[in-house]
Amino acid sequence: MLNTPAIPPGGAAISGSAESLNQNPGPGPFLMLADTLTGNDVVNPAGDKLGDIKGIMLDVQRGRIAYAVLSFGGLLGLGDKLFALPWSALLLDTDRKCFVLDADKERLEKANGFDKDHWPSMADPRWASDLHLYYGRRPYWE
Repeated sequence: MLNTPAIPPGGAAISGSAESLNQNPGPGPFLMLADTLTGNDVVNPAGDKLGDIKGIMLDVQRGRIAYAVLSFGGLLGLGDKLFALPWSALLLDTDRKCFVLDADKERLEKANGFDKDHWPSMADPRWASDLHLYYGRRPYWE
């Protein structure tokens, strides 16, 4: 049975067995260093690997996590396409030690991605609203 605590609007959900949620004497899974999440796999509910987390974008003015940056495709880091994912679209699965995104590979392939040298203007309200709408999430700033 998965134990999913209540989360504030715009936050990522956390799931796992009682043992995995309470196994650490130190930080995690409710408070974690952002860099410990970099490299974590992202899978869909069917267990298909979608990629891994390349970074976490902070909204400095609001003091919130805005997005996770997902790397998808490519081979050995070459040709990867990057995608911004609303933080609230992710579920941290403490049992499998990965993030779950409720999207199949085809949906991700159709999403607006970018490469490491050409990032979108993530502070653009229209871009941000469209992104949240694409993943069926309420914008975190509302």
